[in-house]
Order: sequence, then C-alpha cells, then structure tokens
Amino acid sequence: MNAPVKDMLDSYPADLGDIDQDKLARCIEECLACAQACTACADACLSEGMVGDLTKCIRTDMDCADICTATAAVLSRHTGYDANITRAILTACATACKACADECAKHADMHDHCRICAEACRSCEQACKELLAALG
Repeated sequence: MNAPVKDMLDSYPADLGDIDQDKLARCIEECLACAQACTACADACLSEGMVGDLTKCIRTDMDCADICTATAAVLSRHTGYDANITRAILTACATACKACADECAKHADMHDHCRICAEACRSCEQACKELLAALG
C-alpha cells in the first residue's frame, strides 16, 4: 500500500466514521495508478502507426483518466462528506474503467500498453466496486 495515501487518511484530524480505511486507501491508489496508465496508453496510442484505428481507445483512455483523477480527489476529501456523491462517482469510475478495459483489451495482443492499461482499469474497477459494497 502506498504509504502517503494511508498516512494522509490516518492524519485526518476528525473521525472518518465507519468507512473501511483500507478499502478507501486502496481505491484512491488504484484510481491514481489507473489514471496514469490511461494517460500513458493514450499517449502511446498516438505514437502508433495506425493511430486512426485507435481513436476509440484514445478517447476511452482519456475519459477514464479524467474520471479516475476526479474520483481520487473526491475520495481524498472528508470534510462535509456526502455519501450520495461518493457512491455516484465510484459508480461512474467503475463504469469508465470497465469501458476502457474492454476497449484496450481489443488491442492488447498487438500493443503492450493497451494490455497494461486494461489490467490497471480492471483493478481500479474492482477497487471501486469493493468500496461501494463497503459503503452499503
């Protein structure tokens, strides 16, 4: 586990309530890792010779990266917590990650960056679903 994420959660001066902090920390970490993988994959796709064939992949990479980044930011804020917003963004993130993983998987045999990105997306999707389930 990435120490800064857990350390920041542990240093929060108020009670975080009954949220599973390990699942929360994992989800934040997975979102940040997925955003990086998607950004790098989109960039790598732009360098491929058949970039026109990767238009949808680039788009889903960019959407997923943005949603994962926003999700990590929302999950990192606890003052004035709104469970409905948290559930909505986790659902959106899991949806974006699934769409991106499915698209990248179509190109994974030809492009390692798409295979790596698909794996990061699946891992993030799972972390979002696990945190959602823990929230009830």
